[in-house]
Parts: sequence; structure tokens; C-alpha cells
Amino acid sequence: MNRMRSVFNNFMKNERYSRFTLQTEQDGERRVEVKLSEDGLDGDAEANPGGSPTFRPAPRGQNRKNICFLLVATLLIFIIGYMVGYLIHGRPKVSQSCENNTVYRVATSVPFVPFVPREEPAPSLSWVDITKLLENKLNSETFTKTLSEFDKVSPRSAGSYEDSRLGNRIIDQFKQLDMKPWNDIHYVRLQTPDENKPNTVTFGSDIFKPKGYLAFSGTGIKTGKLVYANYGLPEDFAVLASNKVEMEGSVVMMRCGKISFAQKVANAEGKGAVAVLIHPDNKDMTADNEVYGHVHFGSGDPYTPGFPSFNQTMFPPTNSSGLPKIPAQTITYNNADKILQAISGPSGFGRSLGGIKNITVEVNNVLGFKEIHNVFGVIKGFIDPDQYVVLGAQRDALGKGYARSTVGTSTLIELAKAIRDMVKKDGFRPRRSIVFASWSAGEYGSVGATEWLDAHMSSLGKNAFTYISLDGIVQGVGSFYASASPLLHTLLENTLRVVKSPIGSGSLKEMIRTDLFRPMSIDDPAYPFLAASGIPSISFHFISPNKEEYPYYNTLLDNEDHLNYATSQNTASVTASAAQIAGQMALRLVHDHVIQFDMTRYKKVLNINVYRINDKISTLQKSGTLTDVRTVWLLHTKASFQRAADAFKNDVAKTDLSDPEACRLLNDRIMRIERSLLSPYVSPIETPFRHLLSGQGPHTLAAIAEMTDLEQLHTQLALATWNLQGCANSIVENLWDVEFE
Repeated sequence: MNRMRSVFNNFMKNERYSRFTLQTEQDGERRVEVKLSEDGLDGDAEANPGGSPTFRPAPRGQNRKNICFLLVATLLIFIIGYMVGYLIHGRPKVSQSCENNTVYRVATSVPFVPFVPREEPAPSLSWVDITKLLENKLNSETFTKTLSEFDKVSPRSAGSYEDSRLGNRIIDQFKQLDMKPWNDIHYVRLQTPDENKPNTVTFGSDIFKPKGYLAFSGTGIKTGKLVYANYGLPEDFAVLASNKVEMEGSVVMMRCGKISFAQKVANAEGKGAVAVLIHPDNKDMTADNEVYGHVHFGSGDPYTPGFPSFNQTMFPPTNSSGLPKIPAQTITYNNADKILQAISGPSGFGRSLGGIKNITVEVNNVLGFKEIHNVFGVIKGFIDPDQYVVLGAQRDALGKGYARSTVGTSTLIELAKAIRDMVKKDGFRPRRSIVFASWSAGEYGSVGATEWLDAHMSSLGKNAFTYISLDGIVQGVGSFYASASPLLHTLLENTLRVVKSPIGSGSLKEMIRTDLFRPMSIDDPAYPFLAASGIPSISFHFISPNKEEYPYYNTLLDNEDHLNYATSQNTASVTASAAQIAGQMALRLVHDHVIQFDMTRYKKVLNINVYRINDKISTLQKSGTLTDVRTVWLLHTKASFQRAADAFKNDVAKTDLSDPEACRLLNDRIMRIERSLLSPYVSPIETPFRHLLSGQGPHTLAAIAEMTDLEQLHTQLALATWNLQGCANSIVENLWDVEFE
């Protein structure tokens, strides 16, 4: 090769034949340069006036020879170009791996990196190691300090300066933990009392001016016969009807408990009432305690149903179908008792049922815009970071909100610290991500959380696979209950078997003496995630024995002293146990190869609902009322779901779980289950809670089992059947394996 270069250089240096020279630069590379011949330059100019100075006429008889030289020069230019490129990039070297004897060609200047399939990080911690680390990092001493710090900022009503200040403090905490915090801003409409025109209740000569109120109530002045309806349950109104108490045009008084304020008002309005009064039970709290709440039979901003409350987006004026049209107001027990002793009428529920004397309710609540901030931080996964569990807690409170928001916010922060520390210092490598969310406007019906769901519905359905609510997790001690998607039942039960009881030596599972699971109510903070967005969700609560709820919830008496009394001065210890439950569930969901959902738990729920519908239709058919409706298709669909669940379980058993791509395919299938139970046949504006089993509306299996309109029954049965078949189909791996009978 060197000899060839020398010959070429000697040839090119002959200026008679070429104007190209090969020069050596300082960097050692050879470059081709065009050189204008000096000899004859002036003569050429004279011989060719006005022409190019580089033009040189060829002597006679040499044209053919010059053409040959030109061709040779062109060929040599191509060769030298190739050699220059070769010299720049260098000769490939051979590198051999000592581990697997695989040979790679590696360039010296631009290294060649062979394709390597995605691999999991080497597992450095067992599940036992992970639970031990979490247990050591979450203790009562830690929570004693954190609870005290977060209790200092109160009150912190939604959109207030205090609410924003606490949100900024949480952002700072997430920044210190390197959790890449961000916030989510919404402009929502919230209802509050008119400072210049208080709400009033007038009964005879008595005029009461309660300080508590119910947000999103209808406004105005209404007068009617006072009727007492106990808790406002459907069966309570049935008692009134059996006693021939007229409901149309009445004002209904009810006591707190059993169901949400919104459900009480909706039930009364459905019976023709013109106003509602709600009072607490004297046995639960002081007689003069004021009660606060909301009566929107839904969640989120009721004036932007189904879409987010962004300031820059102009939506047409729309009211939620869950907004009541009648006034609703809370009243203290003392004032309620004074009124009820004077109403007369037939007896029931240990009191007179009324229906004789008039009462007037005046509600003057005003509507105003508030800017609210949701705050987020994330600990990213190492294999599938786009799939994540969300841990969330309400930040705002009308008063102290100790049980309602302080405990949850403290738990959120301590879990973030503990898990981040495990990743940074202890070698924990979660496969999937964990998002930590601090919500605003929770007092008004999960407004902040619901607006976030509305804003990111399309992406959350594919990526957020579990929501764990931290609201109200400590309301007492000695008992425990949870509300959850059936997919999470087994995971919770397994977690309770290993988390220690805060008041004994055994596990939490051993402490629980009552039914563990309750149906998720519409005012549960986890409800919009499950029923509106199709995200498997859970809320859980430590509670005192023989209590259905913490009596100081929704009052200004929700403070540290009352919660300490309810927990026998063990609030920090109980909070640490609650954090263990939430933390272990979240870590299990992001740690295991296959997401820990148990599809078989949906079999029982489906069986109960399907057989109720089957029994109803069979009864109608036997009576001759219904002749053209059959449930065979529904029964086949239920069986199809069960077969798909069993097939998935077999697929998991046959899969190589060390293959990340295979695990991803399994997880994609199992994540579709809850979302596919959302009915595609109802409007999210008119019927936001679209879930076939946990939702609200005529599309649900529970509603179909109680339906009296036969034409509607026929239609809703067909739609629900296909909705359920779609869920079964979503579990199947391949389109060509879908059952179509």
C-alpha cells in the first residue's frame, strides 16, 4: 500500500499533466488540492484574451493523450478518496468477549455498540428485605414529629393562602428527595356561606342561624311541613309512607350517618321534598357542634362535569346531574332536638314523624372561583417506569382536619422519604413507578383529584394501575375496614397478615373481628378513581370498635386531642401501622414481575349480581309480565369471564418471569380489566360513575336487578351483557382467541 502511495505521489507532482497536488497537513492527513499552473499563466491570458486564465490549449496531436490522462486522474481521485476515508476511520480491530466467546467488530473512532435486549437490574433485595427496611423506617417516633409539623398550618381551606403555603412546602420536600415535583392547577367553582346574609332556619318564633353549611346546596327560601326521616335511607322513607306521612312539598329532617349527605338529599328530593335539614347524633359528639359537608351527588367541580376546570379552556355552562335543586342545611343537635320535640304526628324511629307543623329554611350560599394546586412527586421505576401506582392524600381542611387531612399528608411524606431512601441507599429497584399526590379541595368532594382525572383520562387509563387513598386512615383503634376493587382484596389480606398490630403482639389480621370489606361509597376519596376512571382503588381505615365512622369527621372538632382520645393516645403508632399497609401494598405492586391483582375475586361479585338479575327475570317470566327477555347470554358472558381469568392464571404459570417483555404483555392484559368494566354506552357528563359493578346509574348490574321499567330493563340488560363480554375479551391474549358464541 505504501509503495502504491509513493508511485501515485510522484505521478501527481508532475505539473505538466495535472493541477492536483497531494499535500501533507499538520494533522498527518493527506489532502488533495487543486493547483493552478504558474508557468504559462500570462501567456495563456494573452492567447485567450477575455477567457479563463486557467485555460491552456493542448498541443496538436495530444488531445487523445490528454483524455487518457484525465481518465486516469479521475480514477486515481476516487482511489485516493477511498484511502483518505480508510486512514481517517482506521482498521477495524477484533475484540472477543471472554465470557461467551462472542466476537464483535469495533471501530476505533466510532465504537460499535451491539443491540442488547432490555434486561432487569440484578435483584439485590428479597421481598423480606424490603418489608424489613420499610418497617425500620416507619415508626411512631417519626410520625410524632411529622404530625406535629403538619398540624401547625390550619385552617387551610381550598384555594386559601394557607393551602398554597402547605402545597409549596410539600413541593420543597419532594425537591429535597429528588422526586422531580410538579403541580396541576385548576380553577374551580366552590360554594361558601354569604358573610353578609347568613343561612337561617325558622320554626315558629325560633330563628336559628347555623354556622355550618352544605356546599353545592340549592339556594332560596322554602317552607313546608316538617317530616323526620331518620337516616334518609330508602327503607326510612318506606316507613313514612306506611304511616301515611305526606312527603310532597315537605321539609325533611335527617340525622348524620349510614349514607352520604348527598345521598340523603337526593333521596328526599326524589320523594318531593322542598328542603332538607341534617343534624348529628348527640351520642357521637357535643350537642352544639356544627357540621360541614357537601351535597353534590358526584365528585369534582359540579360545573365542569366530565371535563377539567382549566382557566384557559372555555366550556359551555354545564351543571352536573348530581347537583340538588332544593336547599340543604346542617343544624346542631340541640336545635334539632328542640324542633323535633314539637312536631307531633305519628311515631317512628323513637320520635314523632311530623307532617303537621311548618318550618322555613333559607340558604344563601354564594358561588366563587378558586385557584387550587395539586402537588406531585415521583419515584421512577427501573423496568416499566410508565406504569405507576398513585398514593394520594387530601391537603385542605376547613378547620384543623387532623384525622381528615393531617394524618394522610404526614403519611404521604413519610412514605416518600422511606421509599426514596430505600432506592438511594439500600439498593431497592422497583420495576414500576410510584406517584405521590397531594390533593386540594377534598372537602368539597374530591374536587382536585377528580379534575386531575378528567384532565388526564386517556393516559391514566393506560398507565395508572392502582390508587391508594391515605385520607382518614386513622379514625380510632381496635378495628379496621377497607373498601376496594376486588382485584386488590387478596393483596390487602396478605398485607394484613404480616403488618403488626399497633396495640398487641399479633398481626392486624388477627386484630380484625368484623367484616373486612365494605362497599365503596360515593363520598369515598378513592371512588372517582374506581367508578369513573376504571383504576383499581382502595381506601382503608382504623376505627374504634362498634363505630361506623369517626364522629368528629366533617366538624371543627376534628383535632389532635379528639383523635388521641379515639386511639387511646396511640395516634402515632396507629399511623405508622397504616403507613406500613399502604407502603407494603404499593411496594408489592411495583416490585413483583406480574402485578398482584387477583381476578378470581371478581368471580364472586359477578356471580352475586348476575344471579340476582337472573332471579328477577325468572320471576317476571313466570308471572307472564316479561316474555321476550332471556338471561342465557348474560350467563354465558359470566362464564366467558371466568374462563378468561383461569386462562390468564395458566399463562402466568407458563411464562418465563425473567423475561421483561413477557411480563409486560401479561401486565398490559391485567391492567385492562377494571377499565373495561366502564360502560361505553353512557355519557360521562350525565353518568360519570360508569363502572358496571361499582358505579351509579341504570347501566349497573345492581340497578338492572331492581329495574321496574321493562323496556329499559331489556335495553340495559343487553348493553350490560356486551359490556361484560368486552371485559372478558380484554383479558384474552390474542384477538383470534376471543370467544364469540
